[in-house]
Amino acid sequence: MAVPKRKMSRSNTRHRRSQWKAAVPTLVACERCHEPKLQHIACPSCGTYNGRQVIEV
Repeated sequence: MAVPKRKMSRSNTRHRRSQWKAAVPTLVACERCHEPKLQHIACPSCGTYNGRQVIEV
């Protein structure tokens, strides 16, 4: 098993971790109500997905 030979300094650790960023979710407009929603997910405001009603709202 690989084991580091030397302790990594705090600045190197923080520099490496600085690249870990949360991605902003991509929102698209609903085809029916034009509210922003996540892709490939049923619309929470009107309950439609792919042009048909899937959730009773």
